[in-house]
Amino acid sequence: MREGLPCPEKKEIGERLRMHMIEAEQLTLERSIVNGAGAHSINDQTGEEEYSPPAEYENLDEPAALSPVGSIRVDRPQGFLEDHRASTTQVRSRESSQTDDAVANHEESPSFWQSDRRPQKTTKVSEGYPRVSRLVTELYTISHLIFFSILGTLARLGLQALTFYPGAPVQTSVLWANVAGSLLIGFLVEDRKLFDEHVSSSAASLPPQSTPQARNDEERQKKQLRPLSPHKRTIPLYIGLATGFCGSLTSFSSFTRDAFLALANALPVSVSNTSTSPASTAARNGGYGFMALLAVIITTVALSISALLVGAQLALAVEQYMPSIPYLFARKFVDRGVLFLAWGSWLGAILMALWPPDRSGGPSYNSGQEHWRGRVLFAIIFAPLGCLARFYFSLLLNAKVASFPSGTFAINIIGTAMEGMCWDLQHSPSTVGGGVLGCQVLQGMMDGFCGAATTVSTWVTELRGLKKRHAWVYGGASVLVGVGVMVGVMGGSLWGRGWEGVLCS
Repeated sequence: MREGLPCPEKKEIGERLRMHMIEAEQLTLERSIVNGAGAHSINDQTGEEEYSPPAEYENLDEPAALSPVGSIRVDRPQGFLEDHRASTTQVRSRESSQTDDAVANHEESPSFWQSDRRPQKTTKVSEGYPRVSRLVTELYTISHLIFFSILGTLARLGLQALTFYPGAPVQTSVLWANVAGSLLIGFLVEDRKLFDEHVSSSAASLPPQSTPQARNDEERQKKQLRPLSPHKRTIPLYIGLATGFCGSLTSFSSFTRDAFLALANALPVSVSNTSTSPASTAARNGGYGFMALLAVIITTVALSISALLVGAQLALAVEQYMPSIPYLFARKFVDRGVLFLAWGSWLGAILMALWPPDRSGGPSYNSGQEHWRGRVLFAIIFAPLGCLARFYFSLLLNAKVASFPSGTFAINIIGTAMEGMCWDLQHSPSTVGGGVLGCQVLQGMMDGFCGAATTVSTWVTELRGLKKRHAWVYGGASVLVGVGVMVGVMGGSLWGRGWEGVLCS
């Protein structure tokens, strides 16, 4: 080190070099995921071979999400979502140039920090271990998405039933489902214990410090700079929880639908424990409608982002008490069990929709009333299709523009348009809506396909991960286009021909 440098400058140089070390370690891990897609590697702790995900899994934003409670400075150490979407070549070039500049400017030898780096371990595939092929990995992932999309849809419908009651202070029934899903994904993104065997220990390789104050600073820096494991995007169980359950628990299309209904003074309100009114009874002018629109948007976005941060803080608070899911247990039992549960549940729902318990002649038939399949069955039949559509939209489109998650945006807008069209058909005369069965199918499309295809949890996670300017553009475009689509689709029907009551029972 050059003689005569002030202590603050020495400390700053040391912090910068440690940051370069962590970024280099993280880059190596991420490069191993990208370049190793389709190949096989051995888990050091278990001796079992890891998954072989397709390279497109790199485009999923839920597993690659950054810490929601990380530093919000422009130069925050963990970077931004745009940085994680940069190509491996660009990232390698940037890191190399930054390290060379730091060394050259401060006349520091590379051995100063390279000597303390642990050598990278290289693993070879052993012929004696079972191979987890790319096809099997994809099958496990799809099975988890199907299973958890069904659970997420059921949880959303249950929360809507619990929180939509007479005199409820908030009349947007999907709000609390969006809050719950955002809180859960915040917990999963920040958590390092559930999948502890897959988490990188690169932050532990910081150079040792001599003084107690330096050691305290080092420990604090480890907590702030420790990277999220790139291996999370290779774990089918994690993808199922984050993309499947959280994404299906929240619904962007229902959010924009309620926003339009508030604008049009047609937001349903609960008037008793068993019935609803299609709209508030008091007439109001357009100015109040615009205020109601803003109330729904601000309430949903603010509470969902707040829930994301609360979930991340909760993960930090209970980190020392959280158990870890054993790799072998997840690999041998959970994956294979979900393979049968997912497809069996989906097939069972289809069969029960063909012969529901409350149909004439069924075990629960009562007075000829059919309502059971309209409430649940059609929704969980269509939910896996919506979840898989969102999954593949993310794989194909999210990497197109680094600062704008095109896949999430596209599926949210497409699902919003479909929600509006289904709502219009459902509230049209019975000759158009298809009677009771048609009404139930349309309700299942809205609750199942549109609800699982569109997501608020992933959306707010992306907003938190993008740079501020890009986050404002992405968030504003999503809300404006979504509400605009609803105005065009639902507004034309409401203000042109008008709506009638639904005939779902």
